[in-house]
Amino acid sequence: MWKNRNVWIILTGEMIAGLGLWTGIIGNLEFLQEKIPSNFVKAMILSVGLLAGILAGPLAGKVIDQSKKKSVLLISGFGRMVSVVFMLIAIATDSIWWMIAFMVCIQLSATFYFPALQATIPLVVKDNDLLSMNGWHMNVATIARVAGTALAGIMLVYWSIASLYWISMLAYGLLLLFTMMLRIDEGEGREAQVKSPNNKGGFMEVFPVLKAYPAIGMTLIMTLIPVLFLGSFNLIVINISEIQDSSSIKGLIYTFEGMAFMLGAAFVKIISIRWKTTTVIFFFAGMVAIAEFMLYFADNAIITLAAFSVLGFALGCFYPTAMVVFQKQMPKEYHGRFFSFRNMLDRIMFQVVLLTAGAFLDIVGLQTMVVIFGVISLSLTTLFFYQMKRRNITLEQ
Repeated sequence: MWKNRNVWIILTGEMIAGLGLWTGIIGNLEFLQEKIPSNFVKAMILSVGLLAGILAGPLAGKVIDQSKKKSVLLISGFGRMVSVVFMLIAIATDSIWWMIAFMVCIQLSATFYFPALQATIPLVVKDNDLLSMNGWHMNVATIARVAGTALAGIMLVYWSIASLYWISMLAYGLLLLFTMMLRIDEGEGREAQVKSPNNKGGFMEVFPVLKAYPAIGMTLIMTLIPVLFLGSFNLIVINISEIQDSSSIKGLIYTFEGMAFMLGAAFVKIISIRWKTTTVIFFFAGMVAIAEFMLYFADNAIITLAAFSVLGFALGCFYPTAMVVFQKQMPKEYHGRFFSFRNMLDRIMFQVVLLTAGAFLDIVGLQTMVVIFGVISLSLTTLFFYQMKRRNITLEQ
């Protein structure tokens, strides 16, 4: 795998783009904290971009399956650069509306970029390298997240918010250069199959495939459980910072969660030798619920960091394993539409969770909310495990 130049290009590009992405996200949170006092209103603004991504999801799936993956990656990467311009205008004019334009543009770009990237990975590595590639890709993204948030924190001390977005612009420009160097052999036979008249139905053609491969459908449902935590992640971090009256806890949370994620993604290859895919997915979905319960003690810095470490390790094992199920068992000619469908489903859930978390934080507070989320996560994990056993579904290939 490491002799494959495409692997190095994808991972290096992810590292650079991740730095730009996370410096921008910290800039978004800082801008919102300065302008908007209500958690719910913050959540509504953040959800506007998600809604745009949801609406564009069906189109993205068809475009990715009917087009060259490299072309989609390049065009959506350029869209990211354009979106940063909107945020620079928002800062210059002190306007929330320009920030909303930024959120819409960046999410539309992501709606095309990430499913195309997920559909590209099986084309550039062998099947037996998919778990390692997914793990390393997520590790690199996590390193970028830790480094990006740390860099953004330092920059905010010495420079303005606008400087964060200039870093984002530079990073997205470098990502375009790396994407141009990709060599993807999609195969003429496969392209002909994808472009046939029977493959223009968008998401509707994904549903019969999900019915034919119940393991994919079950894994897809299971990936929604961590979204309860992830959808409200940034709001939770802000509230913990306020509860503990510490701005430095934000950086520590991202660092501990990120390092634990990398540890999990590195160890999942060893764990997968001893454990079945079903065991890995359900066990670590349960661990996400445990992490949510631990945040009941959000006023304690040590327990807080331990909770995010548990979350990071669980996700580091959970997501690479789930991704292998999708990439191996879903027929390749449906990858674009399936990953776009999954991306759209995630965005819908993120939007619901984001708005719900914003309301809960204003009404009942963080500690009650995380207990509710923990009960829901644990109940769903138990219910889906029972359904899987009752219907005799196996997640192994």
